[in-house]
Amino acid sequence: MLSLQKLIPQGKGLARVLLQRAATIELDWDVRQKSRFAATDSQGRSLAVFLPRGQAVRGGDVLIAEDGSMVRVIAAPQKVLHITACATHGTPFDLMRAAYHLGNRHVPIELQPDHLKIEPDHVLADMLRSMHLTVVASELPFEPEGGAYGGHVTNDGHGHHGHGHAHGHEHSHDHGHVHGPGCNHAH
Repeated sequence: MLSLQKLIPQGKGLARVLLQRAATIELDWDVRQKSRFAATDSQGRSLAVFLPRGQAVRGGDVLIAEDGSMVRVIAAPQKVLHITACATHGTPFDLMRAAYHLGNRHVPIELQPDHLKIEPDHVLADMLRSMHLTVVASELPFEPEGGAYGGHVTNDGHGHHGHGHAHGHEHSHDHGHVHGPGCNHAH
């Protein structure tokens, strides 16, 4: 088993030709958020990854093996909820409001200018639909934000703190508007 203990964020500083020649591993977020895991690369080698505790691995990162070989990480498609503003009457502000409510629940979330992604959760999906957002179950790579307080260390050295608690929040969702045709969410 080949041991890998060094990570180069996004392969920064490595020549493209080296990255193209590197073996790859395709991992979902469940595995990439761990600092210690086993995997098999595209060359069939068994790998043991041992990174500093709390360090997450991102798609595009390069792991360096004890023999000097490189393994490029690919974010594997996985089940996610793809969230967008309603095409009929939604606005980018709707996504900002959804990100606020999801963050308030400490939900891992991928933020993009035109959409959000979270791991599947029917309760959250219902909440988001009640906020007039379009929620579609998809199979896509998932790269949630790293956070700001330590714990899950991201490629820029920043991280997120973990909480081991849950808390509920009550919110009103009556926005007093009517939905037109093509608005694909239920209430």
